[in-house]
Amino acid sequence: MTTDSQTGFAATAGTQLYWEQRGAGEPVVLIHAGIADSRMWAPQFAAFSSDYRTVRYDTRGFGRSRFGTGPFSYRGDVIAILDALDIDRAHLVGLSFGGSTALETALEFPARVRSLVLGATAPRGLVPHTNLLPVWEEVDALIEAGKIDDANELEAQIWVDGPVRATGDVDPAIRNLVLEMNRVSLAAIAEQIDEVEIEPPVADRLNEISVPTLILAGEYDQPASIAGPMLLADRIANAEFLMVHGAAHMLTMEQPEIVNAAVLDFLQRHQAETA
Repeated sequence: MTTDSQTGFAATAGTQLYWEQRGAGEPVVLIHAGIADSRMWAPQFAAFSSDYRTVRYDTRGFGRSRFGTGPFSYRGDVIAILDALDIDRAHLVGLSFGGSTALETALEFPARVRSLVLGATAPRGLVPHTNLLPVWEEVDALIEAGKIDDANELEAQIWVDGPVRATGDVDPAIRNLVLEMNRVSLAAIAEQIDEVEIEPPVADRLNEISVPTLILAGEYDQPASIAGPMLLADRIANAEFLMVHGAAHMLTMEQPEIVNAAVLDFLQRHQAETA
């Protein structure tokens, strides 16, 4: 195992995506949440690279990656990362929107996916949780008014704090990093987004997922973000489920020791059968 990281950019539809890799062994690709960038995976990137070739990247519009122009799909971007790094098949680990992207990749490109780890993930195609709709509308209104910092803080309250904790209950280092990461994407959100969505929707196709799957939910997350993982666990054949206590939506950042132990155990148990 090497402690040195390699970095680069992968060309994909209309843009280039920043990536970083470290370690050797079976490839594991980390796909970040929609309020973060690849830095959120620091605890996992360090731990997993001891035994695996571990890759993290900034999805378009986040971190060092631009949205770009023209039609694209996030699942296609995953394949662009794999191709750029000469990876035939990989274990995909995603949080929230990153988990949704991993699911879509497994459906459209099943030969490229060894296993799935899905944290705080709901399949796209579900009816949005009505309790959150007014808050999402408020976030959109703040962005349209140019009040990026206010929108950013509101999203931190929704996802980092969660519905049952006060701001002061969360590690300020974690909260501040999420605010820093999310502000980049909020500031760029006005750029053109021409996404080609998967059809039929993922929510109607969960019975097609055949690779080993581990599903994680955060104890203090929004009700919809707990219900989503529970739905996945019910509808994906032989899926494993773990409730991560002491964490909201950003469970990989808040409880890295619990998450790392669970994921590494899962990966070790499923290496031989998926090889």
